Amino acid sequence: MNKTFNTPTLWLVMLLLIFTAVAQASGGHGEHMDEHGDEHATAEAEGPNGGKLLTQADFSLEVTIFEAGIPPEMRLYAYANGELLLPTEIDAKVTLHRLDGQQDTIQFTPEQQYLVGDISIAEPHSFSVDIAVSHQGKPYHWHYDSFEGRVELTDRIFTLTGIATDIANPQELSQKTHLFGVISTPPTANFNVRAPYFGTLTEVLVKQGDTVTKGQLLARVSNAATLKLYDIVSPANGIVTERFFNRHELIRDEVLFSIVDYSEVYVELSAFPNDIDHLRLGMPVTVSSLHHGESASSNISYIAPQMTEGHIARVRAVLDNRSGYWRPGMHVKAQVLTATIPVALAVKKTAIQRFRDMPVVFARYGNTFEVRMLQFGREDDDYIEVISGLKPGTEYATDNSFVLKADVLKSGASHDH
Repeated sequence: MNKTFNTPTLWLVMLLLIFTAVAQASGGHGEHMDEHGDEHATAEAEGPNGGKLLTQADFSLEVTIFEAGIPPEMRLYAYANGELLLPTEIDAKVTLHRLDGQQDTIQFTPEQQYLVGDISIAEPHSFSVDIAVSHQGKPYHWHYDSFEGRVELTDRIFTLTGIATDIANPQELSQKTHLFGVISTPPTANFNVRAPYFGTLTEVLVKQGDTVTKGQLLARVSNAATLKLYDIVSPANGIVTERFFNRHELIRDEVLFSIVDYSEVYVELSAFPNDIDHLRLGMPVTVSSLHHGESASSNISYIAPQMTEGHIARVRAVLDNRSGYWRPGMHVKAQVLTATIPVALAVKKTAIQRFRDMPVVFARYGNTFEVRMLQFGREDDDYIEVISGLKPGTEYATDNSFVLKADVLKSGASHDH
């Protein structure tokens, strides 16, 4: 989806999302029993250790996720009549149901005053929770939702926001070095036309700016010694850039015309020391005009062995200029393809947002989007390698994903456990 929406439209959509989130938040769910007889808790109560306090009759369970300096782990504290129980007195199992269908089953062992889970709780800490606890032969069950970084959109809102999506798949990264430079004329393209004998110009057939071909008659000269006429012809295809004499003028060993062949031009690029480390002869170069966006392809043909006083090395490529578009003196930019790297998984860099000071993308499951905290590796101009945090084949938001972030923040997303 690549629709473009103006700023007022996006702001109206964001306000609608905010009002929807507030309305949902104000209509809180009280405790009730599901079809299995499990008690659903509001999860509003907080235990002595800052966790979620669940209570049935005189038995309570405090659920915490501890992540201070260690991978996140679930810890359970049990209470009877408000008194902390020994962890050896209870058995527990917790199942986390994630948005993508994954289920994490956690088994527990006693440690100090609590039970500790046997797996690390992967980000995001967003799931439906099923808890089964046994104390003195009596079972207790709870089910509650603990969501963060999650947004649900209707089809209409999704269309209005202009959110686009893509699939996270393997990619081949194209790493490039960006340089700036100027078009110049190769020294071999300049021709100075002289008269071989002293004499008088009897006829001049071209003027400055004329296009000439190799062998074309440019002028006739009367030899002063023999009074015979001889022809002056062009040594190459090109343009007459200078004409120094007119008809009937006396000439000696002097330049009559300057002709330049612009069919090929140099791209003289400026590379700093950090750039030079990545450059090699033969690397592909794409050159673009700063003015009209025209581009052409070539390869690096020369890297200067010395630096200038400004600590810049000259890097050169040759461009086909039979069209005449690339004019000497024109400023250009260039992308040098320095490496192609296949990676197992990558996402578009335009998709990345920040949530709780972590880089994230919003994974899509139907009409629901949820943050995925990512660890990154290598990158190019468009894509970045994903080391962990996202499953291959996951659909994720690209364009306008900031709308999802705004809705999450406005709806009061938290990371409390």
